[in-house]
Amino acid sequence: MDNKYKLLRQGIWFDILGMASMAIPFIGPFLDILWAPYAAKKMRAMYPGRKGKIASILTFIEEIIPGTDIIPSFTLMWIYTFVYNSKTVEEPETIDIDAEIIQ
Repeated sequence: MDNKYKLLRQGIWFDILGMASMAIPFIGPFLDILWAPYAAKKMRAMYPGRKGKIASILTFIEEIIPGTDIIPSFTLMWIYTFVYNSKTVEEPETIDIDAEIIQ
């Protein structure tokens, strides 16, 4: 459970860093060229598996396109993983059967 919130804190931090480049006039978009591959790599490390691969590609695209830094991709991935996609699946009801082996 603690790891879940560690990922959230880390994701919010990465989102803030990604948005910070918007505050630097003229230089900010060029910083995104360096930030985009790093952010994609961090997303892949934070969320392994197929979902992580897809999220890392989307994060790279979001970070490389100027003006899209406002999208909190790390936070959205956390919400998708732990809120939207964590619906508990009910266990099927079992029936106990007493059987006797006759030879």
